Amino acid sequence: MSKQPSKRYRAALQVADLKSKYDVAQATEIIKKMPGAKFDETVEISAFLGVDPKQSDQMVRGTVSLPNGSGKKIKVLAFTENAAEALAAGADYAGLADLIAKVNGGFLDFDVAISTVTAMKDVRQVARVLGPKGLMPNPKSGTVSDDIPKTIKEVKAGRVEFKMDKTGNIVIVIGKKSFTSLQLTENAQAALSALVKAQPAGFAGGRFIKSITISASMSPGVGVDLKPYSAAIATA
Repeated sequence: MSKQPSKRYRAALQVADLKSKYDVAQATEIIKKMPGAKFDETVEISAFLGVDPKQSDQMVRGTVSLPNGSGKKIKVLAFTENAAEALAAGADYAGLADLIAKVNGGFLDFDVAISTVTAMKDVRQVARVLGPKGLMPNPKSGTVSDDIPKTIKEVKAGRVEFKMDKTGNIVIVIGKKSFTSLQLTENAQAALSALVKAQPAGFAGGRFIKSITISASMSPGVGVDLKPYSAAIATA
């Protein structure tokens, strides 16, 4: 016996045809109209890429500064020799040897870890703890920098990191359902542009982005038609 669609999914079908593809602005409007949960849902772009995840030179990762922020209060931990400077810039936690010991002890109450270049030689001591959680500072994600105050402010303002998984899928947070459709559209377009720029040099050709959907935490995905945006994104 086939499983019946959920009540939420059936309600979503009253808003739009989920088998169709829409432009980004239409997709965000549809998400806004779908029945909501009792909390402010996170809205995300999910993309399936045409790269080979098994090839190290085809890894896709990067960051995007969302023009309207992510809607999430980000806790930042800074590994730095100048804790006072980092705390004054808005870091929630800052230090070096003391924080390394704390993290090794199981402390993970933060969303983003950043580090100065010189501190990284010590931060490697917690790579086995932070790596599997996706929290290890990395120059490619912009979380290793000697301008700690600037990095903290960018992260707090809505800079979002993205990284492809082992199956070629990638998810980028673009805001909250309480955002306006325009805010979500602007964030989505910025995220798409950043994703296209992250296309690896080792990609052999073909279609880099095979499919894209936009969804909220408790909603089904709305398919995005890339054709109207292909020229603009390619030159972004």
